[in-house]
Amino acid sequence: MKNTLAKKASDGTRMEVMKDAFTGPVGIAVGYDEPVSLTKRVLEFVKSNEKLKIKGGIIEGKACKIEDIKAISELPSRETLLSMLIGTMQSPLSKLASALNATVVQFAYAMEALKNKKLKLES
Repeated sequence: MKNTLAKKASDGTRMEVMKDAFTGPVGIAVGYDEPVSLTKRVLEFVKSNEKLKIKGGIIEGKACKIEDIKAISELPSRETLLSMLIGTMQSPLSKLASALNATVVQFAYAMEALKNKKLKLES
């Protein structure tokens, strides 16, 4: 991509924060899904192409250094994070349900024992 074209295309967009990086040979990777998967794919591509160097990036409208991009690529995917969150939220609820169930079961056993005791006394 021509740098002058990239600079003009970035005016008024989220890409404008990287305008100064448009010098020399420049490539742009655009992703519309979660940023984690894109950063992983780009870093994998860089490993197989030694001449390619990452200058920086824009993730959700914010300029990022290469260290930030590497850190983001090490995060779990969005689906994994959501399942971890759901599991964390579900755990206290299941423990509460178990505790309430245990109380009811203990009460039922106590009532059964009392009933059996009364039956033995009557006999």
